[in-house]
Amino acid sequence: YNYANADTLFSYAKGRYEIGTITENEMLQLEINYLSEQTNRLNARIEMDDRIQNLRSFLGITENVEIVAEVSKAVPKFIVPVDDALQLARQNSPDMELLALQKLQSESAVAYAKASRGFKADLYMQFGLSQTDRSFANVYRNPLNQQLVSLGIRIPILDWGVGRGRVEVAKSNLEKVKIDIAQARTDFEANVIKLVKQFNLQADKVGIAQKTSVRAARRNDVAYRLYLLGKSTVLDLNAAIAEKDRSQRDYIRELQNYWSLYYGLRSITGWDFEKNSPILNVSVQKIEYRCQKTEDNFYSLIK
Repeated sequence: YNYANADTLFSYAKGRYEIGTITENEMLQLEINYLSEQTNRLNARIEMDDRIQNLRSFLGITENVEIVAEVSKAVPKFIVPVDDALQLARQNSPDMELLALQKLQSESAVAYAKASRGFKADLYMQFGLSQTDRSFANVYRNPLNQQLVSLGIRIPILDWGVGRGRVEVAKSNLEKVKIDIAQARTDFEANVIKLVKQFNLQADKVGIAQKTSVRAARRNDVAYRLYLLGKSTVLDLNAAIAEKDRSQRDYIRELQNYWSLYYGLRSITGWDFEKNSPILNVSVQKIEYRCQKTEDNFYSLIK
């Protein structure tokens, strides 16, 4: 669109310049616009091909199938309750299970250190046979009547506080893990709340950006026609073009933010808030951990 308009305006400017109705400066400005749009067109083609190739690689598409990007004119608009999102994220997010697993591992390390600190004895036995031969293979044949058997036990008398030190180190690590888990849990919940609040506002931002883009495109069309009629300057035209391009980019960026937030919430909660239903059968996908005699939810382990 920009390239076609720039081409038309430059051709028109050359004719007007020849009859002296515009200055050389104005004609040169339109030529610069035309050359810039040529460059922008080539760069956009290269970037689009590169993005499409990256998408093919990500999706594993090897066939020569054409991929066409479509910009949606509307997005689903609904409100996600913060409390519901928090509860679902606690239940379904693998981050919570990872934190619980870290705590269990630290508690296991403490229990192991305590068990290793108590009385420990090693019972050992040695048995040996004797034989000689020039061939290595015959050494183990027909052993001589010379055998050795020994039986013993090793009992540590004093460990100089090593066992107690290991227990204290394990306890210290456990306390550190608990602090880290509490901080991670706080950060996790804050991130969920932030995502929900941003998403609940994003549909309105998309609508505003879309309306701005439509108005800017309309203004650009008006400025284009006014310039062709000689009722506007090239500066006004350039300002309208720049505003149109900027508002279009802003609209695309707001769309990208919307869908990033949309799928980010789905990923972290395992829930489709638009349809108010689970994305998948969680009982099939989720790995359920059980520890000792309790089957409580892992989230209770990090309270």
